[in-house]
Amino acid sequence: MKTATRTRLQLLIFVAACCVSHFACAQFYFENNDGYRLWQKYDTIEDKVTRQQMREKLKTLNISGNSATTKIIREELKYALTGLLGHPPRLSQKLEDQQLIIGTPETLPKKVYSQLNPLEKLGEEGYRIRSLTVQGKNLTVIIGNSDTAILYGTYHLLRLIQTHTNISALNITEIPKIDIRVLNHWDNLDRHVERGYAGESIWDWHKLPDYKYQRYYDYARANASIGINGTVLNNVNANPDILRPEYLQKVAALAEVFRPYGIKVYLSINFSSPHIIGGLKTSDPLNSEVAQWWKSKADEIYQLIPDFGGFLVKANSEGQPGPGDFGRTHAEGANMLADVLEPHGGIVMWRAFVYANEKNEERSKQAYSEFKPLDGQFRKNVLVQSKNGPIDFQPREPISPLFGATPQTPIMMEFQITLEYLGLSTHLVYLGPLYEEVLNTDTGAKGKGSTVGKIIDGSLFNNTISGMAGVANIGSDRNWTGHIMLQSNWYVFGRLAWNHEQTAKDIANDWIRMTLTNDHETVNTISNMMMASRETTVNYMTPLGLHHIMGTGHHYGPGPWVNNLGRDDWNPVYYHRADSQGIGFNRSATGVNAIEQYHPELRQLYAKPETTPDEFLLWFHHLPWEYKMKSGKSLWDELTHHYYQGAENVKQMHKEWLKLESKIDPHPFNQVKMALEIQEQEAIWWRNACVLYFQQFSRLPIPSGLEKPQGTLAEYKAAQFPYAPGQGG
Repeated sequence: MKTATRTRLQLLIFVAACCVSHFACAQFYFENNDGYRLWQKYDTIEDKVTRQQMREKLKTLNISGNSATTKIIREELKYALTGLLGHPPRLSQKLEDQQLIIGTPETLPKKVYSQLNPLEKLGEEGYRIRSLTVQGKNLTVIIGNSDTAILYGTYHLLRLIQTHTNISALNITEIPKIDIRVLNHWDNLDRHVERGYAGESIWDWHKLPDYKYQRYYDYARANASIGINGTVLNNVNANPDILRPEYLQKVAALAEVFRPYGIKVYLSINFSSPHIIGGLKTSDPLNSEVAQWWKSKADEIYQLIPDFGGFLVKANSEGQPGPGDFGRTHAEGANMLADVLEPHGGIVMWRAFVYANEKNEERSKQAYSEFKPLDGQFRKNVLVQSKNGPIDFQPREPISPLFGATPQTPIMMEFQITLEYLGLSTHLVYLGPLYEEVLNTDTGAKGKGSTVGKIIDGSLFNNTISGMAGVANIGSDRNWTGHIMLQSNWYVFGRLAWNHEQTAKDIANDWIRMTLTNDHETVNTISNMMMASRETTVNYMTPLGLHHIMGTGHHYGPGPWVNNLGRDDWNPVYYHRADSQGIGFNRSATGVNAIEQYHPELRQLYAKPETTPDEFLLWFHHLPWEYKMKSGKSLWDELTHHYYQGAENVKQMHKEWLKLESKIDPHPFNQVKMALEIQEQEAIWWRNACVLYFQQFSRLPIPSGLEKPQGTLAEYKAAQFPYAPGQGG
């Protein structure tokens, strides 16, 4: 009998025996193993020895407490262990019968708790998993200072079981390195998702607050399983209507669903809301009536949602209103909001994605120029939320110079999980290596070892609050992310937000084992594909530091020729600056001098072409086509080889996947197979279009050994995609 079929029968029997609850009616759509269950796919462990060993350790369990969260823990363990081990665990109140004990210091038996002190350093979210011997009996214990903490610990134990890890001698202590770990949903009230490639928004605002989809609960389960503790429900280009009473009732309904999973809700706000929906003549943050309006609105929100997280603000960027409209600074705008949230324990996440062409400053420099002078002027409950790079979620960018530049102001990381500039949802691109590359970059802000990770977790400058946000790739598609492999980006974001010192490869291996297969050889094959996928994509899209050469609006496909947009810095030609003399953007001291914003170590590294790493060469320097690279090739030859290598690597990745047909369940196998077919075609499209375009400036031949690009440049330039996903946002 097939594993999926066997598991389906077992779980249906289990469900029939369960009382009805939000969890018991959870996602039992296993016919096609279509990706809905994400990494919480609790199929039966096929290895009988491993399964039996786990059974012996987990026959009986006790979860103390009767909160909504402890009820979730009981249901999750029943559901998971029934699927993984083939039978439900037995609940027992007698210590001599128990094998798995889960609780807090207030609820655990004293004989157990006494062996686990002290717990103060765990805080409210940290947990400990220990193998103990009590009265001659071997126990596995999960303890934390809150019910949310033991929920996190429960999911950690389930991960160990799913990945076939030996659980006989556990001594695990986990404490999150970052306080605020949130998803940013760029979702509109009409369910359109800006830069979303997995269907409509999962929030059905029309049916809320009364109709709560099972998907909301499963969303919360998935987030809790990777330590995400917050969600911003709406687009940063915010509709003021989200603050109207009828919509706050809908927000409160979602908050009620998420609360037992340790997840707070946040809202993006439109800075001009006092004027647009409040009827005031102004939204000036220093106007007393405006401040009172926001205070009243905050009081209203917290009356409905006592644990409301706070506001995310996009201000004075891409046409959004902000304090600059009234001659006020970002700090003055943020502080006004912070003051009304502070009594309730709320925070302000103020985005640093600001650029304005009237300032006549190169775009990559503008965030630093705006926020560096304001360091120390923000309230303690304000975080400045910066994208990882200085432009806009490119396949590769150097880090934003803001990291390390504001020691008195906590900088919150903003990563993109959705693939706005990386092939939408049809390209297999695992973002773990990108996140890892950024977090491990040494800024030199306080000498060697001043990594971005240490800046955003608050440890480098002793900040009292820290945060990491990810722009979600979640939608209404059955598999949540439009491409089952892209679930891994949601997963790795959560794991790294909890602990950025983990490796992207280890996290990828866990995700594969939990989602696709535990076959060792197959895991290695898929892991290698995933780990190479981001570099592969950079090669066929934007090698050697090229950036922002995607199509207009939808950012789909190549568009290095675009030069007709309303602002210079919206046009790809602005960024690559290809001409007969060479290619690249001179951001060195002889150009726009963006390198001056970095600390000396990085400034010196990027100052000259010969010291600049190849991956950032054309980001910082405009160089002749015949410039000699470290490889010995000319710049033209090197650039062309990268484009061809990227396309070839996708072809090889496709071949490797086809070899796994007998190792992967049919539905996920075919999902990925179809997407890889698209990716292979589009990698060649990118290669051909870019090489032909840049060749007209270099006037050099295609390097020997490489096939001539198919088609003509005119044909590639003529292609239009008015209805591509992401258009209009």
